[in-house]
Amino acid sequence: MALYFLYCFDCRASLKPLELLPTTIYTFPLPAFSPKSIKPIPAPTSFSIHPIAFVEMAVPQVNKKLLDELEAMGFPRPRATRALHFSGNSSLEAAIEWVIDHENDSDIDQMPLVAVDINLDSPQLFDITEQMKMKAQELRNKEHKKKEVEEKKLERQREKERIRASKDLTEAKRILESNEKQRYLALKKKEKEEEKRAREKIVKKLEHDKVERRSRLGLPPESPSVKPSTHLLQEKTLQTSLPLKSVTNAEQMRECLRSLKRNHQNDGARVRRAFETLLIYVGNIAKNPDEEKFRKIRLTNPLFQDRVGNLRGGMEFLELCGFERTEGDEFLYLPDDKVNMELLNTAGSELKSAMTNPFFGLLSV
Repeated sequence: MALYFLYCFDCRASLKPLELLPTTIYTFPLPAFSPKSIKPIPAPTSFSIHPIAFVEMAVPQVNKKLLDELEAMGFPRPRATRALHFSGNSSLEAAIEWVIDHENDSDIDQMPLVAVDINLDSPQLFDITEQMKMKAQELRNKEHKKKEVEEKKLERQREKERIRASKDLTEAKRILESNEKQRYLALKKKEKEEEKRAREKIVKKLEHDKVERRSRLGLPPESPSVKPSTHLLQEKTLQTSLPLKSVTNAEQMRECLRSLKRNHQNDGARVRRAFETLLIYVGNIAKNPDEEKFRKIRLTNPLFQDRVGNLRGGMEFLELCGFERTEGDEFLYLPDDKVNMELLNTAGSELKSAMTNPFFGLLSV
């Protein structure tokens, strides 16, 4: 037999408790019908005017760990459960204080019961749940669409930023290349002017020496009519002189390094390592020109092949520095009598410029 408490689901009015008996079928003989047996319908009771909801009493849920600790301390389970429930189920100290304060209660050792609603008349719950589901789905769809719109807007902004950054980078690169080209043209112009001044100086020196020789030999001064042809001859002689050769070698070295960088432009680290290795070779010879070990390079050396030999333009640069292939192309050798310090210094300057100038080799001249 179970005990249930009744209350009104609408106004929450308490009704009389109801005992539900096990369902049992009994048969009784029915008396003969008589009008006198008709009784008036009784007036409505609280059960008939209130929608009924059953309230089932159940043991409250408490902290299992705290309950075990209280039982281990000697408290009965009902008392421990009651103490935890009414003390807020918060801590062991609060439960013990509640027991001390209520130890004289008559029901302290009775298991506490709490009401569990059993709604017997809730026709709107299903409809409300469906409406809530539909509303939730509508909100999710709306939020999803809003998120898609924001994502598209952000993507368009990012694309605009990428395009703008690309344009800025292209413009900056164009300006830098233009500045590099102007600097190169100015350098070429300066070299030509220096070459011209050197040529004029040599011509004047040759003319002066010639006048002195004719004077020492007792010859008359040269007539002005012959001077132009002599001047042209001296110009031709000057064009093959050392300063012009030095400028030509520097340009050849620079072009060789440009070609090396362009041929391997996708591997900047390898190009820089090749420049550094070439600078070490040139620097060792310039510092120790009498040491043959610095003037002889084995072509089959794996380290040399990895750093210089396998890069098109590497060995050509060494040959411009004076190295020659010897012993069946097994070695690169710089003879002692062909060590040109001016040429080595020029090579070192070109290598340093190639390593320090970030735009070296970007322009095709």
